[in-house]
Amino acid sequence: MKGVILAGGLGTRLYPLTYVTNKHLLPVYNKPMIYYPIQTLVHAGITDILVVTSGPHVGHFLGILKNGTELGATHLEYAYQEKPDGGIADALSLAEHFAEGDSITVILGDNTTDADISNEVQHFRQGALIYLKKVSDPERFGVANFDTKNPSKIISIEEKPKDPKSNFAVTGLYLYDNKIFEYINELEPSPRGQLEITDVNNKYIQAGDMHWAELTGFWSDAGTFDSLFNANKFWADRHLKGGRQ
Repeated sequence: MKGVILAGGLGTRLYPLTYVTNKHLLPVYNKPMIYYPIQTLVHAGITDILVVTSGPHVGHFLGILKNGTELGATHLEYAYQEKPDGGIADALSLAEHFAEGDSITVILGDNTTDADISNEVQHFRQGALIYLKKVSDPERFGVANFDTKNPSKIISIEEKPKDPKSNFAVTGLYLYDNKIFEYINELEPSPRGQLEITDVNNKYIQAGDMHWAELTGFWSDAGTFDSLFNANKFWADRHLKGGRQ
């Protein structure tokens, strides 16, 4: 399986830090943020990786990541999203040629986690699998709504709901079969003017082909000052205790 890291956008919530560089290259303790999703993929045996980025600082990625071998990647490609605010699904559409009809593991570039996803990666065959995590602020994320008669079944995902129906957030870590690009091509822009990954996931749900797993261990995005601080604190504490990064 191949891996796709979505590291676009302008990081406006982290201004003025992101005037200097892309959000995904900001430090999380002793490494650039994007090192962490790369390590998540590599630890799962995924070493053929595409990084999708955008904005005025794209050249910084090449200087930092180079060809990826120092981080365990056997092959590293880059793709440029012309519209930084086009949405996650728009960014993912750029991976169609890279995927070559195979399944892909997708992770957002601001996700840091110590979870081991290798079991799901090895056993994945078709449809989609999303990783969920219980959070205290689900209104910041896509939120899974479960069937009251079958609590393990997701019936829909709602993007940043004002009144969340669960506290299970979509983490930004996904496994997709090759139907993903067909579904993206069917999308219409949301009221935000974006192609939403939530709409793609709901297509898999409607087709009866959505699965999920709870992400164990630590997980945090780094899209706000608070979450960036929390990610830094966790990885600093882990390093001081001698844990694997």
